[in-house]
Amino acid sequence: MQLQYTNLGEGESIVLLHGLFGNRNNLNTLAKYLAKSFNVINVDLRNHGESAHSQSHDYLSMAQDVVETIQQTSIEKYHVLGHSMGGKVAMQIALNFPHHVNKLIVEDIAPASYPDRHSAVFEALQALDLEHLKDRKQALSELNAHLNDINTCHFLLKNLKNDGQKWYWQMNLTTLKNCYTTICGFPGKETAFHNPSLFIKGANSDYLQAQHSRHIAQYFPAFTAKIIEGAGHWIHSEKSAVFNKIVLDFLQK
Repeated sequence: MQLQYTNLGEGESIVLLHGLFGNRNNLNTLAKYLAKSFNVINVDLRNHGESAHSQSHDYLSMAQDVVETIQQTSIEKYHVLGHSMGGKVAMQIALNFPHHVNKLIVEDIAPASYPDRHSAVFEALQALDLEHLKDRKQALSELNAHLNDINTCHFLLKNLKNDGQKWYWQMNLTTLKNCYTTICGFPGKETAFHNPSLFIKGANSDYLQAQHSRHIAQYFPAFTAKIIEGAGHWIHSEKSAVFNKIVLDFLQK
């Protein structure tokens, strides 16, 4: 599947991959920072942003999407950075297509299966009556009544669009819900990726834990890890200056 993306800067290439319910705009601050030294390819994954919808949403397919999209640009080698779900896609690319990947950077996720963390989000999104929705203010109020988390609501509502006649979700909400068990998992591979890999954890997040070290070492034996204090799961926005510098230092090392 051909994906939508933006391209900034010149030099070695790095591909940026957003998380669940996101789009390429989530990593724009990092993209602009890295574009001073790199060619940055910032991607909308399938069923997200401006990329096409599909009834499938698994890591093998998403990795294939990214590789095929980059091949269209005639770029053969690149770094890959992914946040959360995008981090799992990045890991799968490194494992399945190691000949294309120079360095791997994973933001706050492990190559492991996770329990359900988003059932309330799916319920809130599906409860929103788009047919009778008046405006974004109403959407925000109704979402927050379900989630009681205004920052998450603002993030989710970046997916809410209006074509002049009706409101709709830009993301493929139906497929994401149907495939959520697959999204929580990680297929992995019997082989390992031996190039340098960096795993960045937010100190206040519980996505990356000590027990995940063995999973990471199994797949990415040349990995190093960084912990950023004062950050949760969204390190690139919560501590952008520190995060950006760590990423750049690793790429230029």
